[in-house]
Amino acid sequence: MAKDAVLLPVPGPNGAREVRISSPTRVLWSESGISKLDLAGYLVDVGEAFIRANGNRPVSLQRFPGGIDGEQFFSKNPPKGAPDYVRSVPVVYPSGRSHPQLVLDEPAAAVWAVQMNTVVFHPWPSRADNSDNPDQLRIDLDPQPGTDFGDAVPAAFELRSVLEEAGLTAFVKTSGNRGIHVFAPIEPTREFLDVRHAVIAAARELERRMPDKVTTNWWKEERGERIFIDYNQANRDRTMAGAYSPRALAHAPVSCPLEWDELEGADPAAFTILTVPERLRTVGDPWQNLHAKPGTVDVLLGWWERDLSDGLGELPFPPDFPKMPGEPPRVQPSRKNAENWDGDDNPRTD
Repeated sequence: MAKDAVLLPVPGPNGAREVRISSPTRVLWSESGISKLDLAGYLVDVGEAFIRANGNRPVSLQRFPGGIDGEQFFSKNPPKGAPDYVRSVPVVYPSGRSHPQLVLDEPAAAVWAVQMNTVVFHPWPSRADNSDNPDQLRIDLDPQPGTDFGDAVPAAFELRSVLEEAGLTAFVKTSGNRGIHVFAPIEPTREFLDVRHAVIAAARELERRMPDKVTTNWWKEERGERIFIDYNQANRDRTMAGAYSPRALAHAPVSCPLEWDELEGADPAAFTILTVPERLRTVGDPWQNLHAKPGTVDVLLGWWERDLSDGLGELPFPPDFPKMPGEPPRVQPSRKNAENWDGDDNPRTD
């Protein structure tokens, strides 16, 4: 073993495992001096809650070999030499291609990912054994220029009410940056496109209630100083930082689950690699029972159909997706020449 490597004991469901951490003193967050070993220790401290939130799901690893200020890349499939307690499952991507994707089942697997220079963990909203059908409805409230976390808080509370009216129980966490993530557990009986439509229906209802505060406009030039309801995070192979995942920002923040009564007045910068372990020990995990009572998206899909009847159709998909049925043109509004489009917003062929 190299002299600069350590063996870190990691408790887990199969007993403690020793995970080798090479270059343990390498600084990943230069501003706070947090090292690779510090990050591994964080995953040991929060391991149970982290795996409860992110385990048994396809996951993408955002890796930073030289620290958060350097090069980064994503890993989806297990690299050669992965330990036998790290597995993969085949998943289907938007292109229709199938490929194995990593699954983390115990804290040692998360610590091994740190050894591979992972900083941010991006779990799918579906389970490894049913990857085509999400068991989480996720909505990202993304502050636009001129707005901040505090502006997203009232939107999160109103979104909670919208979801409650649709028969869903909402849970909340900081994004680890300026945004707020709202999750609702759902029965895994609908595929991604249905769940996307359910999210759009909820987003449109929120937009009707707070038109000056939130927007579903995909094009940045149309959003203004409002909170963008990022419905495209509901697509297949679109993920956000998982609960208790660190973020690659200077102060080493964590995407931290909160109780709803903690949200107003919360400071997202206060939840970091250095503070969250003690929070878990003293406050507990607000998401411990997230999946105790899953709902369905049936009511939201009824709203989607109602909106279709009222002339509200599909919304744009991410640019790397194949063209989808009913999708409006992927043309930035300010660059759209009206002479080239008909009254139904389709390209002219005459």
